[in-house]
Amino acid sequence: MVKALILIADGTEEMEFTITYDTLVRAGIECTSAFVPRSLSPYGSSDTSPPLAVCSRQVKILPDITLDPLGAGPEKYDALIIPGGMGGAVTMAGSTEVQNLVRSYYNYAEKRIIGMICAGSKVAITAKLPGQPITSHPSVQSEFPDHFDYREQSVVVSDVASSIPPRTAFPFVFTLIELLCGKEKRDEVVGPMMFPSDTATG
Repeated sequence: MVKALILIADGTEEMEFTITYDTLVRAGIECTSAFVPRSLSPYGSSDTSPPLAVCSRQVKILPDITLDPLGAGPEKYDALIIPGGMGGAVTMAGSTEVQNLVRSYYNYAEKRIIGMICAGSKVAITAKLPGQPITSHPSVQSEFPDHFDYREQSVVVSDVASSIPPRTAFPFVFTLIELLCGKEKRDEVVGPMMFPSDTATG
């Protein structure tokens, strides 16, 4: 079975997280959400393990696990997905564990998918990925060094699949499904959801 690891932190954009998780499951992909903690967080709850993630609009989500880099590598999962939401993106981009994890997926001998949406694309910068076509929320566009080929498109696929704000969460995840399972599976998932054609493509 295809497996995906989806990161979440305090301040993650809840639409980007839940739409991605839910739609991947519809495609038969086994999803695991992993909480990325930050020091002295004013959010969340320390009386559960993993703690509740308090998202950008204060929606509370209980992740499946707390991120354990030793159990989260590309030998365990076929895809690593990083949603946006500025608070969560800052935490993930500043996490040495997340940076190392992204590089391990990028450099793995067998093909692995890395997906970043909205401000989550900041992690491509701090993980020091090689220059390539990429997109993000416009608010972080200026942070990308010149060696990245920044594109103002809904979804950009290079060595990393990236996307812009919450409205593109569906075309983003449909692209991930096609990359992981093929176009036939993408079409199988899109059909019953009854999207207008332009929604499914961005």
